[in-house]
Amino acid sequence: MPAITKAIIAAAGFGTRFLPQTKAMPKEMLPLVDKPIIQYIVEELVGVGIQDIVIVTGQNKRSIEDHFDRPTEDLISNLKNGGSSKLQYLRMVEDIANLANFVYVRQKGPYGNGTPLLNVEHLIRDEPFIYTFSDDFIKADPPRFAQMIDVYNQYSCPVLSVIKAKSNADYEKYGFAGGKQLAPGLIDVESIIEKPGKAKAPSNLATVSGFILTPDIFDYLRKARSALKPQAELYSNDALKLMLKDGKRIIASEIKNGRYFDAGNKLGYIKAVIEFALEQKELNQPLRQFIKTL
Repeated sequence: MPAITKAIIAAAGFGTRFLPQTKAMPKEMLPLVDKPIIQYIVEELVGVGIQDIVIVTGQNKRSIEDHFDRPTEDLISNLKNGGSSKLQYLRMVEDIANLANFVYVRQKGPYGNGTPLLNVEHLIRDEPFIYTFSDDFIKADPPRFAQMIDVYNQYSCPVLSVIKAKSNADYEKYGFAGGKQLAPGLIDVESIIEKPGKAKAPSNLATVSGFILTPDIFDYLRKARSALKPQAELYSNDALKLMLKDGKRIIASEIKNGRYFDAGNKLGYIKAVIEFALEQKELNQPLRQFIKTL
């Protein structure tokens, strides 16, 4: 069974919920204090052994490429001339370029999170891989992808990351996986239902944020695309449902000791900024004191 060394990050969205800020700046580059959202996701991938990261982008996303490139000579010169206090920043920006091997592909095809996968099939070929998004993530201990890889190594099939629904509204927002429980928080998936409402949900486990997928997903994506009506959207869950129909095994794994951050909407983003700021020693107390004054 091959090790998982490749990952795909979907980053082609327009970020309309953050307009006008995202008119010229990708939502993936919105900062969580001093790092863009997408860097946290990249660092998590690298931490579990991912070597090649394919980022599927769209128009006005060049700053993502620039961020993971080497620093410019002007920036290097500025930091060197700033004395010893600036050297830490020089090492920091140089390390970003060496995190992984980065490949950038422009998204082409119908809207939906299934299209980025078909755009990069030629780069993945016959290997299992991680597929994730650029504006939501689960911060967990152990890291969510480490937990998912452990499940993949045990069952040798696709793995969906899931979290427990916390409110009735969650059942109208996410897809939910149902099936036989193999262990607490671990489901042998029999169905995936989009936004079912609490009464019709097959479980309380919402599918969010990331997948481990096997190469046969590409054939099923093509089948799903061929059945689309004009202007319809192509989603990865469409292919996963076809796989289940053919008897393919899929495991849903609840991420333990994790907190889900949806930085793709304004309130979720602001909450993430505050929580990440509170984790920084020099910001914790001043920020808490400021919040008390509001």
